[in-house]
Amino acid sequence: MPTPDDRPDARNARWGLILFFIYLLFYGGFVYLNAFRSDLMAKPSLGGMNLATAYGLALIVVAIVLALVYMLLCKPAETESTSQDAK
Repeated sequence: MPTPDDRPDARNARWGLILFFIYLLFYGGFVYLNAFRSDLMAKPSLGGMNLATAYGLALIVVAIVLALVYMLLCKPAETESTSQDAK
């Protein structure tokens, strides 16, 4: 008998929370730097952009990458009946 943690929705929720906290760390770093190290955020970094702009763009990219990772992790497993029906 499967345990409640083996259900796909529980597994998906667990992955969602893990990825959310990973993104929260990235975002917390952005907020920290803006609030307490604004001098550092004003310095030029990639391609002449200041660090604040580069970090902001990186946050968008990280969000998209984590969404794709979540999509791959939560993809339903292919069953035998599904693979036989496709043939």
